[in-house]
Amino acid sequence: MSKIPVYFMPGLAASSLIFERIILPEAIFEMVLLEWEIPLDNESLQEYAKRITQKITHPNPVLIGVSFGGILVQEMSKFIDARKIIVISSAKSNLEFPRRMKVAKTTKAYKLIPTNLLANVESLAQFSFGAKINQRLQMYGKFLRVRDKRYLDWAVEQVVLWERTVVDESVVHIHGDADEVFPIKHIQNCIVVKSGTHAMILTKYKWLNENLSKIILE
Repeated sequence: MSKIPVYFMPGLAASSLIFERIILPEAIFEMVLLEWEIPLDNESLQEYAKRITQKITHPNPVLIGVSFGGILVQEMSKFIDARKIIVISSAKSNLEFPRRMKVAKTTKAYKLIPTNLLANVESLAQFSFGAKINQRLQMYGKFLRVRDKRYLDWAVEQVVLWERTVVDESVVHIHGDADEVFPIKHIQNCIVVKSGTHAMILTKYKWLNENLSKIILE
């Protein structure tokens, strides 16, 4: 029996290292980790999704995306026959966005985000924000792969301006009830992970390892 190919797309600017603790039974699944590419000049999200889809070499794969990666795999599904689309800590349409993201879209406030600071997390960590925040910055430093300002500006804009208003009912959504980026009160029809934050791919890996294969096979 051939294995089920499962492609993983990390969150905004993150590396596939965020999946290092995710384990699926090797007898059944083949895990493939995708990485972000630098966008071409004026490349739309759809064009970008089509380009990343070219990296998929198996027929009928499962696509799993975290956060912005979840938005991307939903766009990729337009160009590929996927066995299943699973999004984690993400949104299924812009109706699930929090109010601040809707305000950012209207006011174009997202253009003011200092993405050059994001690109250099290590220099941020030199300031003492307290142990907890510095620990989190160090973690981001490890998992942040794409530090290109052009990519960061593009990615933030693609999230905020995402046009999808109709939810694809076949998408499986796994979401933490303590997600601070996409608060659960805006999310419809999801599998709820108790105490799961936006970073639960790192912190709730045990839950995911226990449940992900069942969710894929359902």
